[in-house]
Amino acid sequence: MKKVFYSKRFPPKGFAAINLFGVIIGRSEYGTLSVREINHEKIHSKQIIEMLWVFFYLFYFVEWIVRLIQFRNPMQAYYNISFEREAYRNDRNLDYLAHRKWYSSFKYIRRGSE
Repeated sequence: MKKVFYSKRFPPKGFAAINLFGVIIGRSEYGTLSVREINHEKIHSKQIIEMLWVFFYLFYFVEWIVRLIQFRNPMQAYYNISFEREAYRNDRNLDYLAHRKWYSSFKYIRRGSE
């Protein structure tokens, strides 16, 4: 398992964890990350690797802007980013990464409404 670091101020309030270049940072006030939350972040680690780091963040940001225009709500935009849709849909399945195909997040790109 990857090392998880904890911070008092990062990620922003309302988010339990963030994955930066494969490093998982949990917000300490929310306590230790659950197995599900860690699995969610591991899914992001795989996405980051296959998108060669910089393209993951570029695509993530551009898609968030598109979803923000679409939904006019920052959190609804966040939940409809294809990378988040894949991670949330599969974070309970602890075997998901063992069977996940490369670039699986692209099948989650669609209009969105979750």
